[in-house]
Amino acid sequence: RLRALLLGEPMTIETETLLMFAARREHLERLIRPALARGTWVVCDRFTDSTFAYQGAGRGVPANAIESLERWIHGDLQPDLTLLFDLPAELAAQRRAAARSADRFESEDLEFFTRVRAGYHARRAASPARFQTIDGRQGIDEIRRVLEESLARL
Repeated sequence: RLRALLLGEPMTIETETLLMFAARREHLERLIRPALARGTWVVCDRFTDSTFAYQGAGRGVPANAIESLERWIHGDLQPDLTLLFDLPAELAAQRRAAARSADRFESEDLEFFTRVRAGYHARRAASPARFQTIDGRQGIDEIRRVLEESLARL
């Protein structure tokens, strides 16, 4: 329900950011932490790097506000590996338009997504050992090969 609210309803950037962390907290407590306690690998399609990119770089939420929420909601728990599928905003927009109707985030302009991409690059620069960048312009078979190689090294 939080996801539907975030993707479909207009709201302030502060509300959006707080809801992202509320959803993340529930995900952590209900799924991620129990799985990690069992020794199970966890794969997420988004985590706090996305908040720094979308709400921080994209929408202008101050990094120190996001950092405070990050410390409060998940402390020092960070992904062991972050795969950054990187491609220019223009190409990403073309692919999204061909795949589905745009949600509230996907309806943003190219300048927004250029800022988001820069936000991801800043996160990668701050934690280079945790990130692997994958050239999203490649074909699906090449991306699959790179992913398989990356995961085999874990």
